[in-house]
Amino acid sequence: MHPRGLSAACAALLIIASVTVTLGQRGVPFRGSRDHPAIAYSTGTAQNGITALNQKLREGLVKLEARGSSGYLRSVLAALDISLTSQVAVFSPTSFQARLINSENPRVIYFSDSVAVAWVRGGDILEVAAQDRQQGVLFYTLDQNESNTPQFHRNDSCLACHLSWDTLGVPGLQVLSTAPLSSDPLAYASGYVSDHRSPLEHRWGGWYVTGQVGPVPHMGNVEVTNVDEATSFAGSDAPQLDSLADRFDVAGYLSPYSDVVALMVLEHQAHMTNLITRLGWETRRIGFREAANPSAFDQLMAEAAVELVDYLLFVDEPLLETPVVGSSGFTRQFVERSPRDRQGRSLRDFDLETRLFRYPCSYMVYTDAFEALPAMAKTVIYKRMWEVLSGRETDEAYKHLTQADRQAVVDILIDTLPGLPDYFQTAVR
Repeated sequence: MHPRGLSAACAALLIIASVTVTLGQRGVPFRGSRDHPAIAYSTGTAQNGITALNQKLREGLVKLEARGSSGYLRSVLAALDISLTSQVAVFSPTSFQARLINSENPRVIYFSDSVAVAWVRGGDILEVAAQDRQQGVLFYTLDQNESNTPQFHRNDSCLACHLSWDTLGVPGLQVLSTAPLSSDPLAYASGYVSDHRSPLEHRWGGWYVTGQVGPVPHMGNVEVTNVDEATSFAGSDAPQLDSLADRFDVAGYLSPYSDVVALMVLEHQAHMTNLITRLGWETRRIGFREAANPSAFDQLMAEAAVELVDYLLFVDEPLLETPVVGSSGFTRQFVERSPRDRQGRSLRDFDLETRLFRYPCSYMVYTDAFEALPAMAKTVIYKRMWEVLSGRETDEAYKHLTQADRQAVVDILIDTLPGLPDYFQTAVR
């Protein structure tokens, strides 16, 4: 695809590019059709935050109010209980609103654990992605023109970009760090899909980053279009930003920040979302056909569980070289939304000194999509989690998980996660 044609690519919520270079192993993609009878992505019943909000809008239980240039944005975020502190800003010109997006008019994204909303100043729609209980990520748009009964409409055209190897072959999310693009009309866009396993120097190209990451180089806050020397950014220190107002007129934006901690959480959450969907779909597909080769089925499930649990437990997360400090208040707001164990500990507690979270287990175990996984999928996930957390898994890759960390994670899960198997009550060694 020619880079100047990216504007028509899709209604992508999270930034993508026509050519991606993947960092590290991203896993085996889903091995069937999204419209397999056990999946029925296109026609199956949807159950997520947007379907629930649509119902409330139809019944008059919720009213959306359009305000100024941001239209329904503030009202939608309030209805979905999404904090303004989660705002992150991307200025790489993609999605079908690309003609509006540049370093002086970035697209902003707000997110909770299961819904993300994107807005572009001057645009006529809101873009929304919602993690469904069973169907993976569903995409919607909301017309910004005022209506007595506004409704979100499903938009499967987004799958042109949001169903790929990088999303594990399921409708999903991805956060891409784009490399600068020269003014040469024959130049092609490139970049890296990033998550919590990616080193900071490979993150955030095409994104604004406010807050502090110390002297560690990264790709944020650097122009990515019509760059004279497209490789000149490599290895250089990115400009530090305290506020987006330091770079452009923020009139109409609901926050002057693109919080570095929020961006790191979004990166983790995007790939975790795809892993949950992929394992759930694989379980349903194979269960539907009642596989004739049980041993092959067992191997597939075991491999998928290892990949999901390794990511869930942050096994491949590189250590932070310097502390990270947010800018918007997201760090405090995010921590407040969490169940806590009897000692007051939470999987949402941040570390930000040497790693993202204090306790190495993803808060995504509390999502509706995780709770709705087929029993067979949960069985293999919990079995693998216990192998690692109990210390029975002795591979070198898990040596960095200290006994104290593993015990803390087990204690928190016992107190906060319904349905945890009884064998989690035994001792960690």
